[in-house]
Amino acid sequence: MSCCQGKNLTEENFKKLDEIIEKNKSRRGALIPVLHEAQELFGYLPYEVQKRIAEGLNIPMAEVYGVATFYTRFTLKPTGDHKISVCMGTACYVKGADKILDKLKELLKIDVGETTEDGKFSIEATRCLGACGLAPVVVIDNTVYGKLSVDDVKDILSRY
Repeated sequence: MSCCQGKNLTEENFKKLDEIIEKNKSRRGALIPVLHEAQELFGYLPYEVQKRIAEGLNIPMAEVYGVATFYTRFTLKPTGDHKISVCMGTACYVKGADKILDKLKELLKIDVGETTEDGKFSIEATRCLGACGLAPVVVIDNTVYGKLSVDDVKDILSRY
């Protein structure tokens, strides 16, 4: 059985990961940049990827796992093709972000941290996204949607 099961866990991507590790391994503090590039490559950081990074950087697996689970930008589970981030910072929250999040969960039939069955969407609730003047804010992939109401949610999803 190959090391590479799953959508993005291909031999080719593992070769690219080895190149990323090689390029960064002599650099101080290489772990976080390598994790970032690995997540870009694979879409998430499964055990096999973490293990390869630990071996390649010659650091304990526990350290790789600890960093990957500490920072919220890293994920150990596959995410949807479209990542939805709902800002739950103070400005967004007081302007109804919780209701927008509830509507997304209702329409997509998933909870925060989950991915739809078809693999199309995943939802995350984030702290401040730095767009307080546009509150409440949702980011889908790299597109910012601001000054939203619950009524806007269905239309926005239909674009994807």
